[in-house]
Amino acid sequence: MLQNVLLEREIYASEEHKMMQKMIQDFINHEMLDQTEEWEKNGMVSRKIWERAGELGLLCIDMPEAYGGSGFDFSFSALFIEELAIKGVTGPGFALHSDVVAPYLLKYGTEEQKQKYLPAMAKGKMITSLGMTEPNCGSDLQAITTTAEDKGDHYLVNGQKTFITNGYLSDMSLVAVKTNKGTGNEGVSLLLIESDSDGFEKGKPLKKIGMKAQDTCELFFDNVKVPKENLLGEEGSGFKIMMTELARERLIVALNAIGGAKGAIENTIEYTSTRTAFKQPIAAFQNTQFKLAECATQLQIHQAFLDRCTLLLSKHELSAESASMAKYSATDMHNKVVDECLQLFGGYGYMWDYPIARMYADNRVARIYAGTNEIMKLLIARGLFKELFSQMKAKRKIEQD
Repeated sequence: MLQNVLLEREIYASEEHKMMQKMIQDFINHEMLDQTEEWEKNGMVSRKIWERAGELGLLCIDMPEAYGGSGFDFSFSALFIEELAIKGVTGPGFALHSDVVAPYLLKYGTEEQKQKYLPAMAKGKMITSLGMTEPNCGSDLQAITTTAEDKGDHYLVNGQKTFITNGYLSDMSLVAVKTNKGTGNEGVSLLLIESDSDGFEKGKPLKKIGMKAQDTCELFFDNVKVPKENLLGEEGSGFKIMMTELARERLIVALNAIGGAKGAIENTIEYTSTRTAFKQPIAAFQNTQFKLAECATQLQIHQAFLDRCTLLLSKHELSAESASMAKYSATDMHNKVVDECLQLFGGYGYMWDYPIARMYADNRVARIYAGTNEIMKLLIARGLFKELFSQMKAKRKIEQD
């Protein structure tokens, strides 16, 4: 119904996109939605759904075929992210696995690392997570305290990570650690740590306000031996790598937001068209019409910007500032849209059996993870005043000299 109002999106207009969209929708409707309650009860999805996604070619979609991927561009990954969000499917952490960890491996991994991990990831036989956040360290990644001590042919890792998506189910985690601590050459490095390593323990799935079906837990490292060949990129280059690749992660969050907003509006149009009050459908009231008109307009505007960002990312041209704009603005919009839609559901909107209630609980965290929206605004401002900051820095240096 909403498609009648919104312009057709050229980014998903090809026959290949339409065929994949139909397959994704069938997958969601027939193999995922009826498992939501069981997944929420368990605090995680089944490994079978990962393997099924792999069978359908929906994992690591834009990875080269040589490494088990489908070889498509990022727009196909974006389509999958949006379709899951439209239906409010937040349990499987497919995007973190396929669109964050896999690109790290593809861009910075050795040939041996890529051959070992990427094909298994594309099949859903290996589930991955990203270990960055710590109990006392969120957006400030340089402040991590997990250490990796150089022992010659291996590192000895000690520390803790928290709020790790896919953490409990993961077979391998890409972990940010401090190397050469206390030597004067300290830096952040990235290690590929397999979950069956001695000393690697996982906490139970955390109980959250929303996203109850998504596996989120703590990871603990107690003298974990990690072979030197599991270092991703060069030692000490981890922070630079993370900063370079965070634009993609933030775009993923933004894509999820516009998909979620679209799903909320569609659900609300359907509900208000059939629910009656004072002997007429709720949709007949001008307040309902105006609220939904406002929501649809905001969605349209954000879709246009996100489509542009998706094309830029596909060409490896998306800037950190544009990704930050997309993330903060789209998640703010999503939050407002879902809140307005829940209001139009009345008391039923507060009942967990209605998808809008789950959407309301699930979307709130998007303004926090992948860098808080306050941090996004700071990054945007730095981009705007980059030249000014450079001049001020140069002036201070001259004065100090």
